[in-house]
Amino acid sequence: MHFLVNPGPIRSGTVTVPGDKSVSHRALMLGSIADGETRVSGFLDGEDCLATLAAMRAMGVSIERPSDTELVINGVGRTGLSAPTTELDLGNSGTAMRLMAGLLAGQPFNSTLTGDESLTGRPMRRIIGPLTSMGARIDSRDGLPPLVINGNPSLTAIDYPLPIASAQVKSSVLIAGLYADGTTSVTEPAVTRDHTECMLRSMGVDVRTDGNRISVQGGQALTAATIDVPADLSSATFVILAALLADDAEVLIEKVGVNPTRTGVLDILRSMGADIRLENERALAEEPVADIRVRSSELLGQAIDPGLVSLAIDEFPALFVAAAAARGTTTFAGLEELRVKESDRIASMAAGLKALGADVTETDDGAIVKGGGFSSGTVQSFGDHRVAMSLAVAGTVADGPVTVHDTQPVETSFPNFINIMNDLGSTISNSHEVGS
Repeated sequence: MHFLVNPGPIRSGTVTVPGDKSVSHRALMLGSIADGETRVSGFLDGEDCLATLAAMRAMGVSIERPSDTELVINGVGRTGLSAPTTELDLGNSGTAMRLMAGLLAGQPFNSTLTGDESLTGRPMRRIIGPLTSMGARIDSRDGLPPLVINGNPSLTAIDYPLPIASAQVKSSVLIAGLYADGTTSVTEPAVTRDHTECMLRSMGVDVRTDGNRISVQGGQALTAATIDVPADLSSATFVILAALLADDAEVLIEKVGVNPTRTGVLDILRSMGADIRLENERALAEEPVADIRVRSSELLGQAIDPGLVSLAIDEFPALFVAAAAARGTTTFAGLEELRVKESDRIASMAAGLKALGADVTETDDGAIVKGGGFSSGTVQSFGDHRVAMSLAVAGTVADGPVTVHDTQPVETSFPNFINIMNDLGSTISNSHEVGS
């Protein structure tokens, strides 16, 4: 499958993007081990989250779906999961695999986590290490999935300093800590998204934060909650980018999650001259949300603050496109983590932007991007949903048609991406031609 993008910047309008993927994963896992009925609205009906849903059902959790975006999770309690009879296939989701490993480490049964070609090539030593220290035994393919988890219902609490800033590793250890004897603590080198802590607190768990140190006492029960999933800021970023690059557009994106551990992308774009404003700010349980108003802006290249990397880790493919459209030179550094995402996102974006005529110099931990716009061309997504959507947005302001190959993975996080973009005036079509 590929995208065919004909040039044509978007126009003004009001849109809503799908629910937050990170929050949807956590609602499924934590709702499943809570006591009582957790009701979820705004659930992301994407392939990644549906894989997590199937995995929880495979462990005996009854989950009803009144609609595509609503769930009723009949929680089985912290110790109520049952052994799956088959491998748990988590598709393309690194979040699901890392968090699920923490959940399964403390179970009284064995399980196997696997996924697609991309996921089974992603490094898992970063969770295997701390979980093994807690008493889990995890077999892998030299640090790669599938992960065979030999559950241990008597885990031992640890005090773990994260070697790299990673919300997934932090969450995996904290969830395992619910099954450990004692207090499990994680200390972050930089602040990362705190959706796990927020949701645990909303379910009655005492999670303590002291600076960058987060702690949870083992043995606590979770109480079912009502969860309204905000729209995903990572998905909204593509609409924001398209509006900024347009000639004269004003777009309002409604009910977007603006958790301060996620808003680095807004800070970076504003520092480049973007006109982005938050309106109608409020909270959904523990999660802050707002409507985001974006106006077309002239962006200026600059050195991006590495201190914002952990607050915008998933949005850098879009930020590379912003840099290539800006006036001047933008320097990115501290992005080593991008090399072990769904693709090597530094290399993938450098290759894609060069194919569209941009001047990009790849470095070990980032890139130097000189602004100048985009030419017509054909690019590869390398099976990475965020690379595919970022390059498609570049195509809306290119000087000729752009073809983006291998776009099926977009269904994992933003299943109606084309419809939303085209509703705002872009011309993107899907092709299933053989050989695409």
